[in-house]
Amino acid sequence: MKKIALGTSDLMVSNIGLGCMTMAGLSAKEATAVVDNALDLGVNFFDHADIYGGGKSEEIFSKTIDLKSSAREKVIIQSKTAIRKGFYDYSTDYILNSVDESLSRLKTDYLDVLLLHRPDALMEPDQVAEAFSILEKNGKVRHFGVSNHNPMQIELLKQSVEQELIANQLQLSLMHTGMIDAGINVNTKDNNSINRDGSILDYSRLNKMTIQAWSPVKAGGEVFIDNPNFPEVNNKLKEIGERYGLDPSGAAIAWILRHPAHIQTIVGTMTPERLKQSVLASDVQLTREEWYELYRSAGNPVP
Repeated sequence: MKKIALGTSDLMVSNIGLGCMTMAGLSAKEATAVVDNALDLGVNFFDHADIYGGGKSEEIFSKTIDLKSSAREKVIIQSKTAIRKGFYDYSTDYILNSVDESLSRLKTDYLDVLLLHRPDALMEPDQVAEAFSILEKNGKVRHFGVSNHNPMQIELLKQSVEQELIANQLQLSLMHTGMIDAGINVNTKDNNSINRDGSILDYSRLNKMTIQAWSPVKAGGEVFIDNPNFPEVNNKLKEIGERYGLDPSGAAIAWILRHPAHIQTIVGTMTPERLKQSVLASDVQLTREEWYELYRSAGNPVP
């Protein structure tokens, strides 16, 4: 399993992480099998959020590993905060309370990484900075980042936050390529030239922030792998995947990993065999021609 540095930190993380959103639907025994399989495959990064399963995903995860033992240093645990019912909350008190509750559910003393889950329109950067400093000082969070943020929102946070923001978790897949499209279609009138994300891909590379790709096999909220609504991209994924011993999901992940931004892919499957197939993509290097073939097969014209 290939490892990459997470942003500017000293954390060396598997370039494929396990997203634990749906772990709430598993029994402790089932979840343990999933986590043990991930560790056996070389996955050391586990992504959570306070809202996943209403907190139950973190609770179930705590039953899979004794996070009070030496095993804690072998895994990197990330969680996210700020989504509440119908609104977002970047207040100091909410961030602090949310982290305390996550730590309690996870039965651990610290998070390796905390992300702000979605932008809060009422954000006061000084309140975020206060929360981050308290969490760092008390040893409850070691590193910080954001999720679904654009460059100017990150720059606004940086005016107050003292800690490095090392990661930005963003939706990215072969069928959700907006941050890539705008860069390819510069100086055209094509719809794909519309810059919806503030050049977040280039910004992340310039600032050494790791992009974490979520929903890597979805088009919007719909899985496109083996989906009859997406015949062309599936045919191409099968064709190219077979060259590397990958199934279509693995080929779709290899497409993300091929990008020179050193993107980390968050895979949300709770099926051990599917994770095994996905992990095979970790060390695959698609050719430039193959990358563009897949990009075009997803309905993206190259001007």
